[in-house]
Amino acid sequence: MQPGNSQETKGIFMANVGFIGLGVMGKPMAGHLIAAGHKLFLYTPSGPAKELLDQGGTACATPKDVAAQAEIIILMVPDTPQVAAALFGENGVAEGLSAGKIVVDMSSISPIETKEFAHKIEAKGCQYLDAPVSGGDVGAKAASLTIMVGGPEAAFEKVKPLFEKMGKNITLVGGNGDGQTTKIANQIIVALTIEAVSEALLFASKAGADITKVRKALMGGFANSRILEVHGERMINRNFAPGFRIALHQKDLNLALEGARTLQLSLPNTAIAQQLFSACAAQGGSNWDHSAMLKALEMLASHELSSATA
Repeated sequence: MQPGNSQETKGIFMANVGFIGLGVMGKPMAGHLIAAGHKLFLYTPSGPAKELLDQGGTACATPKDVAAQAEIIILMVPDTPQVAAALFGENGVAEGLSAGKIVVDMSSISPIETKEFAHKIEAKGCQYLDAPVSGGDVGAKAASLTIMVGGPEAAFEKVKPLFEKMGKNITLVGGNGDGQTTKIANQIIVALTIEAVSEALLFASKAGADITKVRKALMGGFANSRILEVHGERMINRNFAPGFRIALHQKDLNLALEGARTLQLSLPNTAIAQQLFSACAAQGGSNWDHSAMLKALEMLASHELSSATA
């Protein structure tokens, strides 16, 4: 670490932290770190929210400036190209690094590219963690994210106090790339469970049952899941304002299917889920919440859940 940056006062770790990407997820995550007393150096193309600046965050002009000021640099951007640009583009993080710093990518991106990024950062005498998250905007706001980490254990232990301010279930899975692989596995399960809950509620609705009571009954049995609890309610209330956009879940499933081709692995139900998301996108739904996969199945059935309880 840079001399004089991090502090250990009465057992409390304080650090100069860079945060790049302050959207739906990044903004509350950065806010939790500021609230915990860390000094935050912030960058997003449109400029940090006034709320974060009022809390004590410092705006930076470029990712390079963030890296020059901070000892731990966190990225939370949409996809692999944005991570590459933030790290290695003009005035990118790599230009502002000095030996001993840690780069933490909390975006959800390609495991293969992640390993390449890690090698480039390590060549500068720094360490790299991939630490994608699950829990959506609700988890980001509640500081209850699940964080899946790949990278060296020493770097993980150093950054863990920061992770604990943003999440609850924090696991060092393995080496660089393993965190991203775990996130892809998570997204496969989430997509397939959304599809299963959609089919179940659609079946019950078309059969004439009260879907609110059906969901309540299912939540007391072996079929219960967080998807049934949260997204099942979204489906019944037809609340498809984005928490996690279909376009982002499509990106994650593309990574899964690309990886499957490389591994010569068949993921048939993942491919079906992706096609259902594509059907939603074709109807202008790229920015719908991913629970709106239900709409693709409703189109096939010529039946909406709301009609059962009207």
